[in-house]
Amino acid sequence: MAPGDEKSQEAISSIVIIIAMQAEAMPLVNKFDLKEDQNSVFPEGVPWVRYHGTYKDLHINIIWPGKDSTLGVDSVGTVSASLVTYASIQALKPDLIINAGTAGGFKAKGASIGDIFLVSDVAFHDRRIPIPVFDLYGVGLRHALSTPNLLKELNLKVCKLSTGDSLDMSPQDEATIIANDATVKDMEGAAVGYVADLWKVPAIFVKAVTDIVDGEKPTAEELMQNLAAVTAALDTAVTQVVDFINGKRLSEL
Repeated sequence: MAPGDEKSQEAISSIVIIIAMQAEAMPLVNKFDLKEDQNSVFPEGVPWVRYHGTYKDLHINIIWPGKDSTLGVDSVGTVSASLVTYASIQALKPDLIINAGTAGGFKAKGASIGDIFLVSDVAFHDRRIPIPVFDLYGVGLRHALSTPNLLKELNLKVCKLSTGDSLDMSPQDEATIIANDATVKDMEGAAVGYVADLWKVPAIFVKAVTDIVDGEKPTAEELMQNLAAVTAALDTAVTQVVDFINGKRLSEL
């Protein structure tokens, strides 16, 4: 039996939930009655925040990259997401990672405001390296953990996710998003997926649609207009996912 096989036969006990924005994180922190870590597991001086506690049979860690120390805004994007995912896996050695957050959706692919998706695959759309093989590296396709029982139980929609570091969408980005067959786009998922794959930690991605990228309204305006309501739907869905995971092995998801 390989070293990882033995662990996969045990019930999941430790989860790390990576969430980019404080507004997305705090309702779940309160729902699971988590406390902010006073003796940080992270290096001194970084703004990353860990909330942790026990919920049912699970030890839950919610990791939020914190506020930018200069500008005071949420540390969104792939660089922060990569760093906190790496540091969290190294320090906490979770059985499972959940990347939860809001995303833009494409009505051409059937997305609507408030839709909750469980992601099957993640890829980048803004790492263009037009050299054979490097082009595939740039796209960085990774597969999420297969969770057929979770999907069936919660009746969630499934889609592919495309990730980039800009909120807007250039024509080049759009072409790659289409090539990635993505229904939603965000600024963190594929980075989390890359790091999780490095460590061979299974990862799932729960994304809620705040704005329609190919719709009539400007993305930034629509996102802020819908953020609170869609975050509430996201938090409900993540709670349902965690409740389903409780007491189960990875193979039972």
